[in-house]
Amino acid sequence: MTASTGIRMVALPSGERIAALGQGTWYLGENPTTRAAEIAALRTGLDLGLTVVDTAEMYGQGASEILVGEALAGRRDEVFLVDKVLPNHATAAGTIRACRQSLARLGTDRIDLYLLHWRSTVPLAETLAGFTELIDAGAIRYWGVSNFDFDDMTELVNVPGGTTVSTDQILYNLTRRGPEYDLIPWLRRNRLPVMAYSPVEQGRLLHEPILAAIARRHDATPAQIALAWVLRNDGVTTIPRSGNPEHVRENAAALDIRLTAEDLAALDGVFPPPRRPMPLEVL
Repeated sequence: MTASTGIRMVALPSGERIAALGQGTWYLGENPTTRAAEIAALRTGLDLGLTVVDTAEMYGQGASEILVGEALAGRRDEVFLVDKVLPNHATAAGTIRACRQSLARLGTDRIDLYLLHWRSTVPLAETLAGFTELIDAGAIRYWGVSNFDFDDMTELVNVPGGTTVSTDQILYNLTRRGPEYDLIPWLRRNRLPVMAYSPVEQGRLLHEPILAAIARRHDATPAQIALAWVLRNDGVTTIPRSGNPEHVRENAAALDIRLTAEDLAALDGVFPPPRRPMPLEVL
């Protein structure tokens, strides 16, 4: 399958809608020999409507942000740009300082969605104070979190200002279904979208026989089936990483796949949903 008929959208709590399928950048920008292909891949994604671009100050110690800035040059207004602050920077003042440094590397005046990358010992109220100041200054438009489990989210929304969170970016794919037990239902009840990273488990899912069998029925690839599974429900956006323009086109075409009840039952048989609470996994 090589063509996509259109981009599905996911609503943020603000009502703004973003592309259900975006682009991740973990490990991009670190190898000079692949730089041109990586920039071409990001730009190809924009051409196909994959306008959510996710990066982080951690990725290559800022190298991915620099690459993203170069790829988005002249196209910034097309993009919903997501970035992340490291927990050890996430004091009120540290969050502001880290954001300013990220903006400089990105070559832009604003980040659309700024996430706390994971929890640390810094009180959440301090990080939220930094986010609030950044919003007031126009440096970020929304804030959210990453790698927050059910208990983390319920604590967060009880911090003053915590109910203005916009998303939780989590590890979620066929082999990492633990969030379906309590975290994802909680996010849905609170009208918060799920942002799923590593939807093909860093390529490891591509070798699963069940994915190959279902892919044959859909004239698709295993990667497309894995993406279609993550995107099967509303309220989920996902950010597969690729530094190859052809792979980006393949990813985009996954939007056209509608898995059947038979497909989903077969996948459940190999990758069963959780029957009890499970700690949120991370990569």
